[in-house]
Amino acid sequence: MNNARNSCSFLFVLLFSFLLLTSKSVTAQLQTKQQDLNLWFARPAANWNEALPVGNGRLGAMIFGGVNAERLQLNEESVWTGKDVDFVNPGAKAALPEIRKLLFAGKYAEAQKMAREKMMGNKSVESSYQTLGDLLLDFQHQRGEVSNYRRELDIDSAVARVTYNWGNTSFTREIFSSALDQAIFVRLSASRPGSITFGAKLRRPGNKAKFEAANGEIIMSEHVGNGVGVKMVARLKVINEGGTVAVAGDSLKIEKANNVLLLVTAATDYRGGDPVKQSGVQLAAAAKKSYDLVRKDHVADYQQFFKRVDLDLGESDGSYFATDARILAMQNGYEDARLIRLYYQFGRYLLISSSRPGGLPANLQGIWADGLYPPWGADYHININIQMNYWPSEITNLSELHMPFLQFLKELQPDARKTARDMYGIKGTVAHFSTDPWHFTEPYGEPQWAMWPTAFAWGCQHFWEHYLFTEDKQYLGEFAYPIMKEAAQFCVAWLVENPQTKQLVSGPSISPENRFITKNGDTATMVMGPTMDHMIIRDLLSNTIEAAQALKKDGAFIKKLQDILRRLAPTKIGSDGRIMEWTEEFKEPEPGHRHISHLFGLYPGRQINKQQTPELLQAARKTIDYRLAHGGGHTGWSRAWIINYFARLQDGEAAYENVLALLRKSTLNNLFDNHPPFQIDGNFGATAGITEMLLQSQAGEIQLLPALPKAWKKGYIHGIVARGGFDIDLDWENGQLKQVKLLSKNGNTANVRYGNKTITIKTEKGKSYVLNGNLE
Repeated sequence: MNNARNSCSFLFVLLFSFLLLTSKSVTAQLQTKQQDLNLWFARPAANWNEALPVGNGRLGAMIFGGVNAERLQLNEESVWTGKDVDFVNPGAKAALPEIRKLLFAGKYAEAQKMAREKMMGNKSVESSYQTLGDLLLDFQHQRGEVSNYRRELDIDSAVARVTYNWGNTSFTREIFSSALDQAIFVRLSASRPGSITFGAKLRRPGNKAKFEAANGEIIMSEHVGNGVGVKMVARLKVINEGGTVAVAGDSLKIEKANNVLLLVTAATDYRGGDPVKQSGVQLAAAAKKSYDLVRKDHVADYQQFFKRVDLDLGESDGSYFATDARILAMQNGYEDARLIRLYYQFGRYLLISSSRPGGLPANLQGIWADGLYPPWGADYHININIQMNYWPSEITNLSELHMPFLQFLKELQPDARKTARDMYGIKGTVAHFSTDPWHFTEPYGEPQWAMWPTAFAWGCQHFWEHYLFTEDKQYLGEFAYPIMKEAAQFCVAWLVENPQTKQLVSGPSISPENRFITKNGDTATMVMGPTMDHMIIRDLLSNTIEAAQALKKDGAFIKKLQDILRRLAPTKIGSDGRIMEWTEEFKEPEPGHRHISHLFGLYPGRQINKQQTPELLQAARKTIDYRLAHGGGHTGWSRAWIINYFARLQDGEAAYENVLALLRKSTLNNLFDNHPPFQIDGNFGATAGITEMLLQSQAGEIQLLPALPKAWKKGYIHGIVARGGFDIDLDWENGQLKQVKLLSKNGNTANVRYGNKTITIKTEKGKSYVLNGNLE
């Protein structure tokens, strides 16, 4: 589609959708050009999936923006039910040899039945992430009509706003969650003195919370999970300029104020301490600072991360229109380059807002989840989802924000050792498909998703990736390598010899959540030697060898791992040219399954690439094409993974088509990823995938614009990061590289590739190097 036709199509679609969505305020909104890094709407949120998120890594809110009644749904990262429990099945260790024997004999149904009975633990204590509660504001305007309504989130400053006129008075709410001051700030202002009158209260579902209200403050407390979970406290304080504040039961009534500042703090006893005292200290400290200073400090703290990367993918007409209208236009065929830019940076905004050093890692919903029973408990799925959450951390220059996940993996170690010992009789560390803040590593439920012992090994890839980008030897030696080594020790002991091929294989295990049809027509899930297991184990052992070599230690252990790698069953190509998912070419009941686990070696691994394994690369392409032809990519996170696959396949057009598909089919109006329901991993995975389209460095080269689509004819991306410690600025024009700038943070040699041309640059630490489109 040419630009003129594209523009006309967009305007036609947008005129209809904008009239539908904005009603009386169309004229006023058309007069204001939307800033590129704003999500905005001409109406309040109709439901949670339209609300706007703010967060400081730990404390978050979803903003609905109602005129008469405002709701801020609140979260604190450690509000969890459950407790630390052990639930290894006592029959697991004895059953392991028999299950392996059955699988080698092709008796898959019998093996699966035994695994269900003897391997799955009884997780008797449920755990779930929960809402902190709601901040409810009741305005009840009495006269006049609403006009010029706007609800927005500025992801450049991490500040949300609600503005509107009621009669002849304009009202503004400004909301943000400060990491420095550990509080949510809500500032209410009006154009006419004495115009702010409303009620304020904290509420929590379940009617079990306790409330205290006095001196312009409310304290809400509860021991969640009926006493099996954390003790939590939330506090609300009102600071008013003019007017009065009075206690009305467990609520506060503010009348005829000029301006009002609401402060919300929260704490739990998850890491010890008294949450009443902690939240009180936070509140007192936040209340001492002026609002202008608090806001200035918040923006500066946030922008130290966000401003590191700037992206431009070209012009489009959508910036004039509300975000929900732009999504609707995309669904009707328009291609909005600036919306893709916004979506990309929104992914970085979400990571900054849900993952800060010292806190828990981002869960299935980051930190934003409603109710007492969010989908899947908003837990930590470690068979793809939490790993995907952190794919953009290093490459989009947010390395520090990777640490909550790495620290969490370290905290899994004690239970991972117990599970390895008690369940399998093996030294080292192991974890399965899921966990929670209480750090369980045992499997439970159905073998189809639970009998998968390589989750911890996959997590260890992140330790090595953090080192490759930073080359922090102290971190590697004191923190990462000991954890990687323990995971490798488990894998070495876990592998057994296939009696027919004499190769080493993993098992009993699965290809996560997928099934196959056996020769006698049964549907089964478990095998010996699934491809994904071997790709992960090969990745872990190779990374552990390189880590030991970098530290110049453990020579005998290196040799042992090298011997294991030589005997490990290789990745195989089937008779149809696809990479085999299992040890045999089984038929699949779901050929378009959402998990495409047997391409781990393509992404996020580095075993399949154009430079070193062209045959496997071709087979990977056939694999992904087959999945898509049968309906693959139907969940948001799966589509995000596919973008990364096509980027690694260096097919810019296919990667771009899947970016469009993600926005059109799996993106909610507030830009949250839609599984459905909402899962944040698709947001993070897509941001990583767009970066991979523009820069790759996993194959020993810094490859520039490896999957640039024709739609992004002119643009730039500045501040992204390549392995080896290089900050990269890329500019392109007419679909060709115009200029690249490399900042060498470690003084390493840079092997740079653009198309078929490569050059080698010996760099000095701290110096920048600028090359034109010919790498000259």
